[in-house]
Amino acid sequence: MPAYDYVCQSCRRRVTLRYRSIADYEAAVPTCPHCGGTALTRRIKRVRVLKGDEARLMGLDEDTTLDDLDDADPATMGRFMRRMADQMGEDMGDEFNEVVSRLEKGEDPDQIAGSMPEDAFSGESGAGAASSALDDEW
Repeated sequence: MPAYDYVCQSCRRRVTLRYRSIADYEAAVPTCPHCGGTALTRRIKRVRVLKGDEARLMGLDEDTTLDDLDDADPATMGRFMRRMADQMGEDMGDEFNEVVSRLEKGEDPDQIAGSMPEDAFSGESGAGAASSALDDEW
């Protein structure tokens, strides 16, 4: 059953009118159930657009998105990491959430790395593990 939203120009109320079919809608003269007015303006409801993984990640690739990271303070890096994780739509785990929360509070990344438990990349622990894992990638 199609439903259409309107705003009555006489009483300024929002109304939803339902019709049995599109043919009924096309033949009907919309009338406000509150005041009986026929000066109704059709409203378009909020539309939600679903994006695929590629489209969501492309939004992170815009130059303006990365501008703030040039001279990034920890809070900016944390917000960017949180945004990336949200775009991925997956739970990144407790350790990731802890690191991002601490970055968002402005904590120094080196202090965070030094206080973290054993690193998943290399089996080492603390800051040495983080720098070792980064050195391996570069």
